[in-house]
Amino acid sequence: MKKRHEQKLIIVSLFLLLAFNMPLMLLFDSASSLEGIPLIYFYFFSVWLFSILISLLIIKRYYE
Repeated sequence: MKKRHEQKLIIVSLFLLLAFNMPLMLLFDSASSLEGIPLIYFYFFSVWLFSILISLLIIKRYYE
């Protein structure tokens, strides 16, 4: 794997470390909901999905 692809995956990992940090997650821990889904669940799964998609794009470009 090229060094720049490894660096991009490390940046995604650091983003996830910050995104799933407890003080930031507590900002979304409220009684409000988005279309029936509690806001903290929506935040958690949207960040998770975003990181999977970004990682997929990085890995896919590596194999081309």
